[in-house]
Amino acid sequence: MTVFNYKNKIWQWMILLFLAFIWGSSFILMKKGLRSYSSDQVAALRMFITFLAFLPYGIKNLKKVTKDNVFSLLLVGFIGSVIPAFLFTKAQTRIDSGMAGMLNSMTPLFTLIIGLLFYKSTARLINALGILLGLIGAMGLITYTSGTSDFFSNINYYGLLIVVATICYGINVNQVKYKIKDLNGLELTSMAFMFVGPFAGVYLLFSDFSYALSTNDYILNLGYIAILAVIGTMMALIIFNTLIQHTSALFGSSVTYVIPVFAIMWGLFDGEKIGILHFFWISLIFIGVYLVNLRKQK
Repeated sequence: MTVFNYKNKIWQWMILLFLAFIWGSSFILMKKGLRSYSSDQVAALRMFITFLAFLPYGIKNLKKVTKDNVFSLLLVGFIGSVIPAFLFTKAQTRIDSGMAGMLNSMTPLFTLIIGLLFYKSTARLINALGILLGLIGAMGLITYTSGTSDFFSNINYYGLLIVVATICYGINVNQVKYKIKDLNGLELTSMAFMFVGPFAGVYLLFSDFSYALSTNDYILNLGYIAILAVIGTMMALIIFNTLIQHTSALFGSSVTYVIPVFAIMWGLFDGEKIGILHFFWISLIFIGVYLVNLRKQK
């Protein structure tokens, strides 16, 4: 992805916003896919279509798989993509997109904790403050958008599935940042899907599509899943993994704080209103992301 200048600060922020826009749209695409397909089928289709899109690059780069990076590739593939994909689609059968977006904002918190415990990463107090502000902003934004002050009363056990998914993301982000040095974003992501793609294909081979075929818009909804796979997974992961390698694990994972901002923008297109408090919470999110990315001056 040479289109982006990953070393430039302004470009890093633009890339972060671009990723937030893509992943902020993923919740809608998942919901549309769930109209015809089961949660597991949506996740498996997403993984398999991504695998097919990556196939030419994966075959080309297979020679770069070594005993030193094979574990990292398996971890990035399964922990970073497959398991969260199944957890998110399952969770969205019982919780709304707002709750999913809020819980997804826990990713930077787990990225920091896992990095400190297992990857010998370091963080300044100001970075931790940024994580806290971003989390407060994301929670406040979605709580205000939900139209109720008792937002947490809607939490059910399916929300824990997303919490587990954010832990997986925290592991994945640290693995990409600290353990993978010899592969760029495209090589890393394409080869990771060479491992997970066959798994998804086998699942789909033995899956029952009778209900999906009985729905009126199963082809259209399959198209939404394909968009989710190619844009929301393939393209986004290449950019995301490259961004992590050029910035920090915390900055990359802070994209989850910005995702609810674009969820509100989608709401505007759907006739929803935006108030002054929306802008307050959005400002808090961006201040948090800025503090997360703050570095000591050399």
